[in-house]
Amino acid sequence: MNGRTHPLEVIAAWALALLWLVPLAYSFWSALHPAAYATSFSLSAPWTLENFVRAWQQAPFGRYYLNTIVLVVLILVGQLILSTLAAYAFARFKFKGSGIAFALVLLQLMIMPDVLIVENYRMIGKLGLLDTIPAIALPYLASAFGIFLLRQTFKGVPNELVEAARVEGAGPLQILWRVYVPLARPTYIAFGLVSVSYHWNNFLWPLIVTNSVESRPLTVGLAVFGAPETGVDWSVITAATVMTMAPLLIAFLLFQRQFVQSFMRAGIR
Repeated sequence: MNGRTHPLEVIAAWALALLWLVPLAYSFWSALHPAAYATSFSLSAPWTLENFVRAWQQAPFGRYYLNTIVLVVLILVGQLILSTLAAYAFARFKFKGSGIAFALVLLQLMIMPDVLIVENYRMIGKLGLLDTIPAIALPYLASAFGIFLLRQTFKGVPNELVEAARVEGAGPLQILWRVYVPLARPTYIAFGLVSVSYHWNNFLWPLIVTNSVESRPLTVGLAVFGAPETGVDWSVITAATVMTMAPLLIAFLLFQRQFVQSFMRAGIR
């Protein structure tokens, strides 16, 4: 093996890229042109932002955005705190049953969240949290993926840095905050992108536990807005779709290098 990329791999990569870009490009085209030109790809077609204005006026997207931002921030903060503490314990402390506990964490990676919907719904109902943003967030506050990813990163931190911090009188939590967390910054960025993108796009669980505009996130709001019985034309629907996915596209373009590098470094050590 000389490390050269096989032509078939290049062709396959371009094919997958085009498969992903074509519907995205069509969404932008339809959103930025009048409905009459949604399927007419003419270079002379007029450009307009009217579809975005109409979409914003015909549904409470401002409230949907606020609900979604509060939701993803709540989940991300909870996941970062719990995952950091758990990963630190698994990476640097030896305690009885640590191997079994970590195996149980990995086992959660194999369980689809949809399998637990009925039990989660019952629990949320007993807590009296139905139709609230915390109801959407609560089942996701502990992330097995985040624990695994941060554990792998923490295990790669040199012991010399830890010993130097101890010599200076730092305790376990101070070592975590001053040594481990700064060195794991790319991993936090990558995990943050994964978490935010997943929960920004999550649909089934929010659909089940929300019934009102006050707690409905963007995905559910967009589904209601784009339902056939609403009579909204396709260009306005694609404009609403572009508004929904634009923040994630911008975030990925800004942090794509840290995203890729983090997962390349997070091998099994």
